[in-house]
Amino acid sequence: MQFPDSLANRVRTIGRGFAVTTALGATAGAAAAAYGWWEKDQFGVRHETLPILPEGSEPFRVLHLSDIHFVPGQDKKTQWLQSLVDLKPDLVVNTGDNLSHEQAVDPLISALRPLMEFPGVFVPGSNDYYAPRIKNPAGYFRGPSKLRTDPIKLDWPRLRSAFGMGGWIDLTNRAQSVVLNGLRFDFSGVDDPHLKRERYAGWPRGTVNQDARPHLRVAVIHAPYQRVLDHFTEAEADLILAGHTHGGQICLPGYGALVSNCDLPTWRAKGLHDWESDGFTTPVNVSGGIGTSRYAPVRIACRPEAVLLTLTARS
Repeated sequence: MQFPDSLANRVRTIGRGFAVTTALGATAGAAAAAYGWWEKDQFGVRHETLPILPEGSEPFRVLHLSDIHFVPGQDKKTQWLQSLVDLKPDLVVNTGDNLSHEQAVDPLISALRPLMEFPGVFVPGSNDYYAPRIKNPAGYFRGPSKLRTDPIKLDWPRLRSAFGMGGWIDLTNRAQSVVLNGLRFDFSGVDDPHLKRERYAGWPRGTVNQDARPHLRVAVIHAPYQRVLDHFTEAEADLILAGHTHGGQICLPGYGALVSNCDLPTWRAKGLHDWESDGFTTPVNVSGGIGTSRYAPVRIACRPEAVLLTLTARS
């Protein structure tokens, strides 16, 4: 069958246009992947100030780490983590997902050892218990990720032991009081809500050495599901610290996160916000996280971060 010249020319034009569009799409995709690979190593520190301490208190610096997702050989990440010692925090809070590889425990401990000079508390995330698996990124738009039936176990007991031997306090479904810089902190933490393992221990009872000074109540969690935020807000926490979301990991400039991997609204996927529940209000800091799954090693418009919260006296 022979087409008229005009129709044949039109077909050729459409074919060329399709080929150009396909090539441009492939080029744009490759450029985005290359940029995301670069951005994942552009580590930084977000600084926040929060006036929640009792009147007359001196400033208190909290270094919030989350979602390190360590893989052996990440030398740049190691150097950056070790450099955080220069911030001289009064407290380090680690909100989980430290690992992304079965052989990551020892190099992670080496990377964090300088920070164990400072008091610290921690809770686990799902990627402290289980290694990540290859998955379709589009699945996150259908809802929070789910644990597979045949997960690869990580050596969380050894990592937890190393943190404890370094002086950091395990808050996995536990509550404990500590006096730091003359101020009593009441901590309450839970196991990972993403795995539905949270069990509430309440707040510490009694006093520390019969100490009757004002208390600061701090809740520590990995995944900021609304049910957990509601619980601690209604329990009158003064501060909630969480991670898990990676700040969305792939964001749109000027818009922000597309997903939060939990039921948290995407506009709250990173940053310091107030959470309200049943007439109570509590500030919540959600870390944008430091790493990524080793199977999705990109960040776009969402640079990795640690957070330095400077707590000051109420005005």
